[in-house]
Amino acid sequence: MEDWLFYSLTTLLCLLCSLLLRARARSPSSSSSAHDATSPPPLPPGPVPVPVLGPLLFLARRDFDLAPVLRRLARDAAPPSPPAPPATASGAVLTSGGRNVSSSPYGATWRALRRNLAAGVLNPARLRAFSPARRWVLDVLLSRITTTNSNGEEEGESPVVAVMEPFQYAMFCLLVYMCFGDRVNDARVREIEATQRDLLGSFLSFQVFSFLPPLTKLVFRRRWEKLVSLRRRQEELFLPLIQARREGGSGDECYVDSLMKLTLPEEEEEGGGRLLTDGEIVSLCSEFLSAGTDTTATALQWVLANLVKYPEMQAKLRAEIAAAAAGAGNDDEDQVKEEDLQAMPYLKAVVLEALRRHPPGHYVLPHEAREDTELDGFRVPAGAPVNFAVGEIGLDDEVWSAPMEFRPERFLPGGEGEDVDLTGSKEIKMMPFGAGRRVCPGMALAMLHLEYFVANLVREFEWREVEGEEVDLTEKLEFTVVMKRPLKARAVPLRATRKPVADDAVVAAA
Repeated sequence: MEDWLFYSLTTLLCLLCSLLLRARARSPSSSSSAHDATSPPPLPPGPVPVPVLGPLLFLARRDFDLAPVLRRLARDAAPPSPPAPPATASGAVLTSGGRNVSSSPYGATWRALRRNLAAGVLNPARLRAFSPARRWVLDVLLSRITTTNSNGEEEGESPVVAVMEPFQYAMFCLLVYMCFGDRVNDARVREIEATQRDLLGSFLSFQVFSFLPPLTKLVFRRRWEKLVSLRRRQEELFLPLIQARREGGSGDECYVDSLMKLTLPEEEEEGGGRLLTDGEIVSLCSEFLSAGTDTTATALQWVLANLVKYPEMQAKLRAEIAAAAAGAGNDDEDQVKEEDLQAMPYLKAVVLEALRRHPPGHYVLPHEAREDTELDGFRVPAGAPVNFAVGEIGLDDEVWSAPMEFRPERFLPGGEGEDVDLTGSKEIKMMPFGAGRRVCPGMALAMLHLEYFVANLVREFEWREVEGEEVDLTEKLEFTVVMKRPLKARAVPLRATRKPVADDAVVAAA
């Protein structure tokens, strides 16, 4: 009911604006200067320019599939690199008024927040300090796969696993530990996970508050109440953990520790020179967890799906892993060590090819232009939201040969992706982590996690396609771009049975 009311009001508003603009266009002053040489260039291509009806027909395309339309528009025009993301009503609640790394406008505050993250918990030295936690999480992941698979299978039959659930749980355990330290038990981890998943699952529906917030808050009152309730639940879960660290948490320094010591720059107009509030710390912790869990778990699933679909690639990767471990004298170790990953170029190529072919996000977070800009003869007005088609950049047939094929060899010496620059500082062939000064600060962490967990999963199991559950690489948009049919695969153990690890071992992870 509230949706139809919103659509009706929006249609009436669009009609009114259209009539006003047409009346202005017919005025003598407007018509006399219509062909003036100083008139602004046209806007980039868009829906059919029929008032009200054009946009509705545009959105009424089959299955609301805008991807082909956006591909066509991308060929005609491309937006400039914008300096700041647009503010939204829902974002103001979830980010404490834009005080987090992804939504803060470029300036002193954004630099301070990003520098704290990059030089703190994501610093290479700090990442090495979390190696014991990664080893523990890998044990938990492998144990959950083995335990889950032992149920409901006939004797002698290789077990089947729906891979996404254990991947998500493992990534969440690791990121919660990195964020809050060693005082988080399994029950609290699950509560935080449930809240964050509810928030991410509702993320797209909350975007309605980007349009006329005073009106949409009334029309979508229950949706707005859910948003506020989720934020309140975050504070109930996070604040006790933040206070525990403030009173003297043990173990290595975590993300919260650095946030409690961070001071906002003096240049900030409001509140400069002060410490972050608890609400702002909650927002930054939520951002940290959301950015590092679903994206990595989704990428892991895409990597494994292609290795299941192409078993010859999986066998080649397993041979490289075994050779690298033997060369380092670690062939009898329970896990592939992080320092061995540098000797595995094919592993890195497989991960990069998955990120090119199936980036977890097909667009970066939306930004807006600060001032009127002209690009390739088109006008991008100040305040216009702009974005980048990350998925399409990686499928450009002028850069990549046979771009729809999954071919890791393209990233090996001699391939078109050799020494590809993921930061965009030299060139942009693919940008799964964004590019420029707002490139994802967790890029190195994500690559480490992907390579480390893929190497150990392929070493530990042979992943086979399940009869009747063939791998389907069709995509579906959620918070990230996931598999429409989540991957199910047979995990055939290749090594001795592992000792199960209790989920509540997180307390002793480090």
